This record gives sequence, C-alpha cells and structure tokens, in this order.
Amino acid sequence: MNFIGLNLTVPHKLLAVDLVDEKDESARAWGAVNTIRFEGKDAVGNWRPLREFTDAPRETRSHGFNTDADAITRALREDLGVEPAGKRVLLLGAGGAGRTAALKLASENVAELFLINRTQSKAAQLAAEIRQRHPKARVTADYPQANVDLVLNATSLGLKPTDSLPFDERRFSLRQTGSVYDMIYRPAETPLLKAAKSAGCRVANGLGMLLYQGAKALEIWTGRPAPLDTMRRALEQNVYGL
Repeated sequence: MNFIGLNLTVPHKLLAVDLVDEKDESARAWGAVNTIRFEGKDAVGNWRPLREFTDAPRETRSHGFNTDADAITRALREDLGVEPAGKRVLLLGAGGAGRTAALKLASENVAELFLINRTQSKAAQLAAEIRQRHPKARVTADYPQANVDLVLNATSLGLKPTDSLPFDERRFSLRQTGSVYDMIYRPAETPLLKAAKSAGCRVANGLGMLLYQGAKALEIWTGRPAPLDTMRRALEQNVYGL
C-alpha cells in the first residue's frame, strides 16, 4: 500500500519482533518493536526507505525500531525531574512497555528495581533476564520493603475511570514514594495519579513519552527533524482540550 511506516501499540510490540524482516539495534536491545519503517531495494541492491522512491519498488521489507526506551527516560527527566541513575524504582507491569522500561532503567544504572506484574512469574522471568544482561543490576520481582524514589506504571490499569490501582495497597503505599509516572495519557489523570497527588507525590502522565517516541518515529520515517513544539501543542489540544 506504499505506507512509509507505522507505529504499533499494546499488545503488538512483542509480537512484531518476530514479524519484521529486519531489526534495528534499538529493537534488538529492548526486545520490542513500536515503530516500523518500510524499505525497498534499489537498482543496485541497497535497501532504502520507501520515501526515497518515486515508483513502488519490486522488493520491499519491514524494518523494526524501538523509540519507547529513550522516550521513557527523557520523559522522566523532563516531565518529572527524575534522573534514573541511583534511584530505587517500583515498576508496575512486565509486558511490552514494562519490559522495555525495565531494561532501559537497568542500563541507566538505577540503584534498585522492583518488578510487579499480574502474572508474577513473568516479572521473575524479566528479573532473570535483567540480571543476565546487566550483572551489576539489583532487581527484585517483589514489592519494596522501604521507600522508593519512583513508581512507574506500565500496565493498562487506569484507562477506565473505574479501574483499580495497579498495585496491591496491602503491600505498598504511595506514601513510600516521592514521584509517580503513569504511561497512560488518556485520561490525563488516572486513578493512580489522582491517588498519588493526594499522597503528596510529584506526578506526570504518559503524554511526554508519547510525544518523544512519536517524534523519533517521525524522524525515522521522514529523515527530517520532528517539529517537537508543534507536536506537543497538538497533543495537549487533543488530550486536554487546550
């Protein structure tokens, strides 16, 4: 159909790893694909982005990238003022986005990472993978006993206003953290962020992460710098009605 690329979201990011024809280093490093660029083979046998062809090439392939990982840490720094290095982090969710976040945070030298998932064996499996890839990382597939610097929600709990909080309130209290980041951006204030505000935490939703990963994806597709300010205004207008 001559699309130059596309973005993927839950639950397709992990499945796409095995479906694309070629994986960028970012996709191999983080084990998930959220951005695909379609490419064609030119007359001398080189693969080039479809944007560079005037006619549809006879041979095409899909090239998978991951723009989520860098977007996560950029959003934490710019939207929440949290520098991951040396921090204790409780990460909720070990699916596509959660797995990417966990591996990225481990690579950023967090002091300790606590992983919680609805299926706890999946959290344990991710913890084992992190230990293998980052031997110095301290990671536990359980709730922290003491305070943490950040709670990061990578689950879908919060998309509906009736959703419960994405953690067991008998095992953890929001008063044990100073900052909460929710990857969900619509609604702008999830039940988690509302509860975190009441507990006195600094909070941010996933709008920044969406912006930064989308801007990087646009650059991959077009080969041109993304108009970040224009994209931010459009997002804020769409999500907040500003």
